[in-house]
Amino acid sequence: MQTVQAHRQEYGQLVVWLLLAGATLGVFWPVVGHDFISYDDPVYVGENAHMQSGLTWENLRWAFTNLDAGFWQPLTWLSLLLDRGAFGLRPGGYHLTNLLLHVANSLLLFLVLKRMTGALWRSALVAALFALHPLQVESVAWVAERKGLLCTGFWMLALLMYARYVAEAKVTKVPATQRATRNPQPASRFTHHVSRFYLLSLLFFLCGLMSKTMVVTLPCVLLLLDYWPLRRFDRQRGTLPRLLWEKAPFLAASLIITLVTLHAEKGVGALSSAAQLELPLRIHNALIAYVRYIAKLFWPENLAVLYPHPLHWPLWQVLACAGLLLAVSAAALALAPRRPYLAVGWLWFIGTLVPVIGLVQVGPQAMADRYAYLPLIGLLIAVVWGVAETFAGWPRARQVLAWGAAVLLLSCAIRTAQQVRFWQNTATLFRHALQVTKDNYLAYDALGTYCAEHGRLPEAIENLQKCLAIRRWFEPLQNLGRALSSQGDYTNAIACYQEALRFRPNLLPVHSSLADLLARSGQLDEAIAQYQFILRAAPDNVQARNNLGIALTLQGHLDEAIRLFREVLRADPNQLSAHGNLAYALAAQNQFPEAAEQYREVLRLAPDDLRAHQGLASALAELGQLADAAAEFTAALRLNPDDPALHYQLGLVLERQGKRPDALAQFQEALRLKPDYAEARHHLKSLLHKS
Repeated sequence: MQTVQAHRQEYGQLVVWLLLAGATLGVFWPVVGHDFISYDDPVYVGENAHMQSGLTWENLRWAFTNLDAGFWQPLTWLSLLLDRGAFGLRPGGYHLTNLLLHVANSLLLFLVLKRMTGALWRSALVAALFALHPLQVESVAWVAERKGLLCTGFWMLALLMYARYVAEAKVTKVPATQRATRNPQPASRFTHHVSRFYLLSLLFFLCGLMSKTMVVTLPCVLLLLDYWPLRRFDRQRGTLPRLLWEKAPFLAASLIITLVTLHAEKGVGALSSAAQLELPLRIHNALIAYVRYIAKLFWPENLAVLYPHPLHWPLWQVLACAGLLLAVSAAALALAPRRPYLAVGWLWFIGTLVPVIGLVQVGPQAMADRYAYLPLIGLLIAVVWGVAETFAGWPRARQVLAWGAAVLLLSCAIRTAQQVRFWQNTATLFRHALQVTKDNYLAYDALGTYCAEHGRLPEAIENLQKCLAIRRWFEPLQNLGRALSSQGDYTNAIACYQEALRFRPNLLPVHSSLADLLARSGQLDEAIAQYQFILRAAPDNVQARNNLGIALTLQGHLDEAIRLFREVLRADPNQLSAHGNLAYALAAQNQFPEAAEQYREVLRLAPDDLRAHQGLASALAELGQLADAAAEFTAALRLNPDDPALHYQLGLVLERQGKRPDALAQFQEALRLKPDYAEARHHLKSLLHKS
């Protein structure tokens, strides 16, 4: 009889695996055809210089030492580097990896729950709801959220090894003959501590921490699982201190990684919004966010990639949410002796959300669907086990619950498939966010920036202006400045950059953009002041030094400009622009030999530089090297044969060489291209008169 039951369990488990994997792949498969999202994906893939060369020893070192994006996440970087080597920059491969990780996480969740509880179909339902719930779409469809998928996979592996460790510990307990003595041998306790499964659990936990810091709460979840379903608590024997000591290595790793993450986030300015939100406001948002996550579990409508922080919540809403959370917590704890899964599931949900609930504000969002990826499991455990236990004694309960579960999963699959479509590309994603949220200035900014990057400037400016009409802040002002500048509206672009600097006075890239626009619009004094500010803050900024030299050249301060260009070339001898600018300034001072030398250096670095050929030709003509000058003008005309000025200048050189027919031909070509070219007409008439 037991053998038949075991075979049924194995068959049922195989069926669950196949159905779970197939359904998840089927529902999420369209993501393989989706594009990258311009929000964060460029940081992780498209614009990341290390991703361009794939997995190398240098990039391996970088993955384990950098704190880019505000996290220490070497395994996430390694996973993306492997994708880069396998798929290049084709987004489908990255999306496929995300999808396979989600399938693996779902199967591991089923395996963990089945091993810990022995409940096949309840474990299967939790895993299926986890796999197919619409809240999971963001984590699967967003390449940048690879870290969440990886850390959850390692979390599941750590739980699986922990369950094996606990099972092994039960098997290797001290024999009854030893327990009867007053001084039992400590051999079994030592065996527990050096268990390979315990060490593997710790190793997988460390791997999870190296993927995303959110898994720091695993030690607390292990204690919850010790209570249920592992049932390791024994008040009479006082097992709590031993269980806490058992988690010490996990807790130590959590503390270290938390400190590293806080340092990293401060280093990249990720905590800048926290300074603008006082602690009471963050607590208010955290209370409301908890309830919003619960609501989205039961009614997953109006899901968006970004939920903007309102900066203020009505007090009655805060108090209502706080009351609801306290009531549910009290009920779960009160029912714990009879229904421990309620307390475990609820505390899993509450605890695993703590790192991302907003008490330490990272980014401008009030909440995010991706943050619910791992916490959702706790609520699902509480609900599935609670419903099953509640209806266990009812007639035909199994059939009713089975049909109910099927309808629920089908509804989730349909809603998830709809949500997947919104992640097709950046435009569809943020337009959807604007449809399902109100006053979403974050979405307006992201959509406007995306449109600007794709040359749709009117649409970009419209969206960025809508963003600023809701809330004026640094990023959209900077983005609007870029868009207006690209459209040639320098006056309004300058105003945007100046206002942006009132939010971030010391941000040098904005000072640089502002200085360049001021120079283009002829406001040279103001531009020079900006370049000088940049150089005081960053003396090694070669580009600012070069641009300052250009502005001084335009003002006629040639000596100072030449000094700056020489400093640039000492720092970077191959700086093409500095060679050309120095040549121009030297020629303006009639230092033609050195000017010609600098133009030749430009042509060494860029043989097809039209302005360098033209400048060198003019310098050689001034030096009387007419044949070489004619050759350089001819080379310039090969690059731009329709420039009347080049034909005219070549004609002058040929005229000085006494080559009148050739000079006549050049003046005639200049007049053909520009009939009102007075100088060319004058020289043509002069040559004809002489002949």
